[in-house]
Amino acid sequence: MSLLAQPTMQAAAGPREGLAAFFPIQLHHPTDATRPAPASLRRGASGGPRWGLILAGGDGTRLRGLTHLICGDDRPKQFCKVFGRETLLEQTQQRAARSIPAGQTIIALTENHKRFYEGIPGISLSRRLVQPCNRGTAPPIIWGLLNIAIQAPGAMVAILPSDHYFSDEAAFTASLESAFEIAGAHPDHVLLLGAQPKSPEVEFGWINLGPAAGENVFRVRGFEEKPNLEVAEHLLESGALWNTFVMVGSATAFLWMSFVSLPVLLTMLNESLPFYKGYGDLRVPSSLYEAIPTTDYSRQVLTPNAHRLLALRLQQQMEWYDLGQPDRVVSVVRSRSEEIPAWIHAWESTHRAARGAIFQP
Repeated sequence: MSLLAQPTMQAAAGPREGLAAFFPIQLHHPTDATRPAPASLRRGASGGPRWGLILAGGDGTRLRGLTHLICGDDRPKQFCKVFGRETLLEQTQQRAARSIPAGQTIIALTENHKRFYEGIPGISLSRRLVQPCNRGTAPPIIWGLLNIAIQAPGAMVAILPSDHYFSDEAAFTASLESAFEIAGAHPDHVLLLGAQPKSPEVEFGWINLGPAAGENVFRVRGFEEKPNLEVAEHLLESGALWNTFVMVGSATAFLWMSFVSLPVLLTMLNESLPFYKGYGDLRVPSSLYEAIPTTDYSRQVLTPNAHRLLALRLQQQMEWYDLGQPDRVVSVVRSRSEEIPAWIHAWESTHRAARGAIFQP
């Protein structure tokens, strides 16, 4: 029986009591963002079990016109078969499963997408964290980490978005394996995977690199989110990396960063844990999400904690793209497909007609 399938001793004793044993600080007390994590939080991190957290709760509004052509409805892109016969979420599940047991992987979803994910093969093998609505990336990450921490206090966790493209899956797996090893050796830090940039992209997040901390591993100096072209050109010349938002670290390291940056949100999410039963879906209370703001983990946790981060540079020949813009999706599909799907022809035809209407005298 998997760890997820059975209540643990800590869960049986009560989630808040179990978390208190794991996280021995007063959660309502303010703290200094530069303060190091207590040594007691680092126990067992380097050799802890592997867990995964897949982010699949986005609404996909920027791609809605394109996904409607692909699927015939308004489903978000993670539930679309953009490349081949599998959805982006299924491909992310497979990506995670090469390094992490399916029973120790949580997929963050939202209730109003249920009709899109219920029929996905294999999704029931993972634990589902079902949110009443989308409140950004921080709430599902923190809530998922709190649940993992109760069940496996020494867990090493990989966080993966479900709407990204990697050109070489074997190379990605090798990088993720390296990331687990490096993060285990640096329990106070979280490791980010950074892609070698191909252009001065203004729609991606960038990682500014500091001194080397190992082979292809660097300390993180800071971030630039969607810079203008001049800044992006400077970042490209300086050796900065594209931020894939794939992260690996101990549950304790993630939670400590979250605590020092978002203590109120973490406290509120922690207090919701009595709803956890140790089996089945993890259901976030609607009343909780009505009381919290939309919060972005990258901007509001990673950015102020850059000094706690390391970056692992992916192999230069591996291509990575955030599939957040329709034209980028079309470009990536065209570059890797021998047979161009009909929906691309429909999209390009529609846009040629739209451009013609704009410039028609």
